[in-house]
Amino acid sequence: MVSNERLRKYAELAVKTGANVQPGQMVIIRAELDQPEFVTMVQEECYKAGASYVLVQWSHQPSTVANMNGASVEALSVVYPWEEALLKYQTEHHPAMIHIISEDPDGLKGTDHAKRAQSQQARYKVIKPYREEMENKYQWTIVAVPGLAWARKVFPELSDIAAMEKLWDLILDISRVTDDPIAAWKLHNANTDSRCTYLNALGIRELHYTSANGTDLRVGMIPQAQFCGGGEDTLSGIYYNPNIPTEEVFITPKKGAAEGVVHSTMPLSYRGELIDGFWLRFEGGKVVEFHADKNENLLKTMLEMDEGASYLGECALVPYESPIRESGVLFYNTLFDENASCHLALGNGYTMTIKDFDKYTLEECRAMGVNDSIIHEDFMIGSRDMDIEAVCEDGRVVQIFKNGTWAF
Repeated sequence: MVSNERLRKYAELAVKTGANVQPGQMVIIRAELDQPEFVTMVQEECYKAGASYVLVQWSHQPSTVANMNGASVEALSVVYPWEEALLKYQTEHHPAMIHIISEDPDGLKGTDHAKRAQSQQARYKVIKPYREEMENKYQWTIVAVPGLAWARKVFPELSDIAAMEKLWDLILDISRVTDDPIAAWKLHNANTDSRCTYLNALGIRELHYTSANGTDLRVGMIPQAQFCGGGEDTLSGIYYNPNIPTEEVFITPKKGAAEGVVHSTMPLSYRGELIDGFWLRFEGGKVVEFHADKNENLLKTMLEMDEGASYLGECALVPYESPIRESGVLFYNTLFDENASCHLALGNGYTMTIKDFDKYTLEECRAMGVNDSIIHEDFMIGSRDMDIEAVCEDGRVVQIFKNGTWAF
């Protein structure tokens, strides 16, 4: 059984290293109903860090399903006044956000995806200006806790109690909850930063991915973009870690600059269902052909969410021997599975990967090639035999991945 002392260290890590809550700052915690005791611990750690007020927003997948199945598209499409009031408050006061995830990978199975997509598209028209106004101005982090349905999915051969305990242990181990997790994360961030420094010195114009499974993809880079990883800074200079855990080094590619075919190597959990065995073919940066062995219609729905959904928004490098890969566990959860494998993301790109991004407007970043979309969905492409070459601005071709891991 996981000790309260270790859970307390995890809660402190989420607050101090993850969100880096500042004295006098409001915090919004979003969580499922699975681990209320841990959510309370995080709330308490926020106050120890000096938070002015901590708002907890609970969600529950069966409730989401009930709304999706019971409400009309018109009702689901409304951004209600109290929702917009909170968005307005967030743009003005920049509360820190802590997302505590525990969702059932199959928890939204059976909902009407077309109905959900239509309502989400309508809501996004109202939400988008607020989201863009808040971009890079507040700290946020995502951490995970076990939910029973999730634990059963990952460890179907174990009893409920044993599955929950094993998932807790794995989450804490992979999240570096050691005797001193904050110190462990400082070292991890420093190591990640050194990788970024090397890659950014190359002056990369294009990444070329190849694998025996048929992947042969070239992705162009934005000249002003740089590799990032580990922690990030807000525009006001507050350092925080968006994802706990994280093993990736990532960059925003140039919209319209992707050619070739890429095969997924792990299932993608999207809207509470799994898309598996899929490949995508890009021309002119856009997905023009695709196939999935499982849930192809759901993949189609995702690609058609808006004009930018079929373009790339992220290229992330993760060595095959990452702690998550070495655990031998498929988590059915993107926060973990993306950190077991090199991955790409369809949809929205990150402006914060643009060098000196604080000096540019959002429109200027879009003009450089940062993709704009309602979605940002990571899918895993790494394999034991994946090679990645960097084509540099000076004409050099530098191998940066060999047989699934760093070549430097």
